[in-house]
Amino acid sequence: MCAQFVALCRDMGLLTKASVAIDGSKFKAVNNRDRNFTRAKVERRRAQLEASVARYLSQLDTADLQEPSEALAAKTAHLKEKLAKLESEMQRLAAMEKQMLASPDQQISLTDPDSRSMATSGRGSGVVGYNVQVAVDIKNHLIVTHEVTNVGSDRSQLANVANGAKAVLQTDKLDAVADRGYFNGVEILACDRAGITVTLPKPMTSGAKLEGRFGKQDFVYLPEEDVYRCPAGERLTFHYVNEENGQKLRRYWTNACGTCAIKHRCTTGKERRITRWEHEHVLETVQRRLDENPQAMRQRRETVEHPFGTLKMRMGATHFLMKRLPKVATEMALHVLAYNLTRVMNIVGVKPLLAAIRA
Repeated sequence: MCAQFVALCRDMGLLTKASVAIDGSKFKAVNNRDRNFTRAKVERRRAQLEASVARYLSQLDTADLQEPSEALAAKTAHLKEKLAKLESEMQRLAAMEKQMLASPDQQISLTDPDSRSMATSGRGSGVVGYNVQVAVDIKNHLIVTHEVTNVGSDRSQLANVANGAKAVLQTDKLDAVADRGYFNGVEILACDRAGITVTLPKPMTSGAKLEGRFGKQDFVYLPEEDVYRCPAGERLTFHYVNEENGQKLRRYWTNACGTCAIKHRCTTGKERRITRWEHEHVLETVQRRLDENPQAMRQRRETVEHPFGTLKMRMGATHFLMKRLPKVATEMALHVLAYNLTRVMNIVGVKPLLAAIRA
């Protein structure tokens, strides 16, 4: 029904512009954080239990040195009961750890087995839930396509969501804008080959830049010569190709670094080496596109964050009510349908919408 309504919106001329904003947001599942276990959480819980056992054993040792009494006997019995409960909890934790380590991503959720612990934008915060991906129409802010996933990262989602939007809009070309969380060379290349023009910023991951030295972006690639020009004006020439994680990487450097006056601002090693992916030109085109349209990120934020805010406000603090991925996906589809219905009524009015539905 949700997909059919989006098709109706397309037939009504509300999705004429092949341009979308892509984003993901975490939605809480029916699973308390205490009912989700990861390797780190199991280790923390085991340390807490061991500390409690040591404390109670110390109290028992102290009790053995005191004069026997009725009160002391009651206290000793209570401590032994506590130790028995801790032993039972340790056994349960060991069984949980075995089950957790057998899981592909080494975490388990007890209430909703499909939900996963995911990091959120707040420092040190997280949620046990699902990562909902959407592509939102730039013009009318309608949700063109969506998918509920239990993968916490957006890095592998770009091509899938963009291709889904392209299919729904029935277009040969599509413009898509996303945030830096989606930056992934393989995903961007897949979009480029599918006729999808993506615009997104590259995350700053260079340790050199953080330490005040020149980053890769300070080196200019000269395609005619297949060399990089460094900030000091020297040419870094190509030396060899190697393969990492299935990607062919070209290595460039120069022997002039040893006598360079600004070497301390560039590298702490013998020479500065630059790595270039075989499809780096695709990423450079993305960066050039962003430089030419610096308002793209603001447009993305204004387009895609409003639907997420509206959905979460309507769903309430608990978010999802259903358990397991197929049922959660159905629940999300109903929420998306409700959002799109409201949006279309605000754009064209109730009567024209009813007429289009009847037609």
